Amino acid sequence: MKKFLVLTYGFTTPTPEVQTAWGAWFAAAGPHLVDPGSPFGRGVELTPSGRTDLTLDSPEPLVGYCILNADSLADAEKLVATMPIIDSVRVYEAHSM
Repeated sequence: MKKFLVLTYGFTTPTPEVQTAWGAWFAAAGPHLVDPGSPFGRGVELTPSGRTDLTLDSPEPLVGYCILNADSLADAEKLVATMPIIDSVRVYEAHSM
């Protein structure tokens, strides 16, 4: 099995229905879920030209992550296809060092 980092983008205040949908997704991911992750709050972006505050009000904010096991990127994509996506989800294969 390979590991995949899943990054979720976009924020709206969670309703009880959205919280239930996330709970159902985590349950369905079951044994593939290595780390359920955590939601993100404020942050900063540092670049050679300066510093930018990142908030949940930022355009398309990065709001959370989780780590999955899957046989391939296509399999990881199938797992996140039923995730309660706000704006978008990005899936990256984590290579071993």
